Amino acid sequence: MLFRSVLLAVQDPARIETRFVSTALQLASTLDLPAGSCTFEENTCGFDSVFEFLPWILNEEGHYIYVDTSFAKQGEKAVLLSPDLQAEEWSCLRLVYQIATSSGSPSDPSRLNLYMRFEDESFDRLLWSAKNPSDSWLIASLDLQNTSKKFKILIAGVLGHGNISSIALFEIKMTTGYCIECDFEENHLCGFVNHWNPNVNWFVGGGNMRNSQSALPQDHTFKSELGCFLCAISGHYMYVDSVYIKHFQEVAQLISPMTTAPMSGCLSFYYQLQQRNGNIFSVYTRDAAGLYEEIWKAGDPGNAVWNLAEVEFSAPYPKEVIFEVAFNGPKGGYVALDDISFSPVHCQNQTERPFSALEASCNFEEDLCNFYQDKEGSGWTRVKVKPNMYRAGDHTSGLGYFLLANTKLTSQPGYIGRLYGPSLRGNLQYCLRFYYAISGFLKMSDTLAVYIFEENHVVQDKIWSVLESPRGVWMQAEITFRKPMPTKVVFMSLCKSLWDCGLVALDDITIELGSCWSPEKLLPPPGECTFEQDECVFTQERRNRSSWQRRRGETPTSYTGPKGDHTTGVGYYMYIEASHLVYGQKARLLSGPLRGVTGKHCLTFFYHMYGAGTGLLNVYLKKEGDSEESLLWRRRGEQSISWLRALIEYSCERQHQIIFEAIRGVSVRSDIAIDDIKFQAGSCAEMEDKSQQSSGYSEDLNEIEY
Repeated sequence: MLFRSVLLAVQDPARIETRFVSTALQLASTLDLPAGSCTFEENTCGFDSVFEFLPWILNEEGHYIYVDTSFAKQGEKAVLLSPDLQAEEWSCLRLVYQIATSSGSPSDPSRLNLYMRFEDESFDRLLWSAKNPSDSWLIASLDLQNTSKKFKILIAGVLGHGNISSIALFEIKMTTGYCIECDFEENHLCGFVNHWNPNVNWFVGGGNMRNSQSALPQDHTFKSELGCFLCAISGHYMYVDSVYIKHFQEVAQLISPMTTAPMSGCLSFYYQLQQRNGNIFSVYTRDAAGLYEEIWKAGDPGNAVWNLAEVEFSAPYPKEVIFEVAFNGPKGGYVALDDISFSPVHCQNQTERPFSALEASCNFEEDLCNFYQDKEGSGWTRVKVKPNMYRAGDHTSGLGYFLLANTKLTSQPGYIGRLYGPSLRGNLQYCLRFYYAISGFLKMSDTLAVYIFEENHVVQDKIWSVLESPRGVWMQAEITFRKPMPTKVVFMSLCKSLWDCGLVALDDITIELGSCWSPEKLLPPPGECTFEQDECVFTQERRNRSSWQRRRGETPTSYTGPKGDHTTGVGYYMYIEASHLVYGQKARLLSGPLRGVTGKHCLTFFYHMYGAGTGLLNVYLKKEGDSEESLLWRRRGEQSISWLRALIEYSCERQHQIIFEAIRGVSVRSDIAIDDIKFQAGSCAEMEDKSQQSSGYSEDLNEIEY
């Protein structure tokens, strides 16, 4: 599709969606659409409505499909399922859609969700969601990482509350490549959007159109290779012209779609400058929080030809690329842009090694990883404690290794133990997460602190320290930091005096790029539930005082139950309050329906069974249509004062549910808790090797097929 020179503008350029331009010139013959694509001209191209839900309706005149309240009730859902797809190379999925409602801002708006369904997973992965109504077509661009596994795209439209609600799909297109790439030959401009400015904006140039007073160049993509015979469909590019400038330093911005998958490599593009009284052409990145970072600036414009620019681009979390031109006046010339591309290999002039989250993190199960201590002392000791009723185990599994400082072997007045992390590149934003537990100190303040050291160890900056903390509970800390120079994270434990020394434990350190508080990280991953926001997709057969309860902090009864949750130490978990049940009474927590697939599933979760009268915790598999349930796993009696990890491997090719059943023991000291449930495709073998249960524990049923 080709289109005339038009102006693109939206009120909110930070959103993924961009205005869809409907001034396309249709080619005489329609090209074959790639797999996973559809324009809904005559049919749905192999996309089918799922029978259990509302059907998507093909408009009588073609062009789009829709669902609305004229034939459906509010709250009902329509689900569209693609045929089997494969993306052995990185791909971009673009969706042109519209959500319309008669009311302004309903409390329960219509919503459009897009999922990815892998053939070996029992759950769907939410890739994107939209709920804002619009009076025009919008476009969403989604990066799909390359995978060897087959998958389907599932699009669910849920009608909200309003007098009239409708959801429509105009086009779905899946192409090989990255969503930030564009040659500007298609009408949707690959989701790029101009940030509206009354005096200066990016326009589409090329073809046989000449709307500018400047002598604009030919398109770079096709150049003049097509000849006059095809000059009517010659190529296009983006340009910005200074002719309408009225003020000093007028700025025009062309904004890419937001990346939706981590990527790192070389961003390249072609540009042309005509500088009279000067202009400044720069490229920035902008994250979801609005933080800008300049990554490139044009130098000497040289000749009026297309110049190739290459710049190192890293987007470990969602980012936009912004092409910005600032003019000094109406005689600042023009800037043209074309053929933006991306390669996952680094630019030719790039020699610096990219950041690796794996190398910067450690759970201490095997060794200290890339962390190390001062040569003159070993204040931190890697230990493994067999958990019992009096001593807690590590955070990773309850049965593994962690670091311990300020023990009786190392404590002395004024003693400081330092643990250094690996070197981190400067001018990047990092998220540091770790777990700590403290006990034995009279005053807890500053017993553990985190510093940032520059590489020369001359400048140190304290970015976090303990103030107060529940004693003996694994607590999570999250710290976002950014420094201009290469740095190292340093954990420092302090023994203030001989009479005020205790134990400081450290485990599960992770360092990732980006902010710990980015909005895109708030949604839990698919197949996981931490109970921080709610009970996820879990339900109960009944809800009363004897049901599973969602709670944070200690349980009411002493000498039973956890002191905090496993996720953060201060979050939520599910438990049974034994004082509300009688001996032998059951509470059952049911997962949502899980799709049956071939191959093995791995279910992991953490459980807490502490108390002299603790009863049983069972995990059952219930297949659709069967009245009987199959026992997968069981624990009986008191296990530990720690959270322990359970791994259950099973196979089921039919739709099914997982049921967590807790049975009250002989006394009120029988609280049972669970947290951090996770479903994964594949075998648990690797995780089982790291978390071998001792022979004193109850039976463990593994590798069960149904």
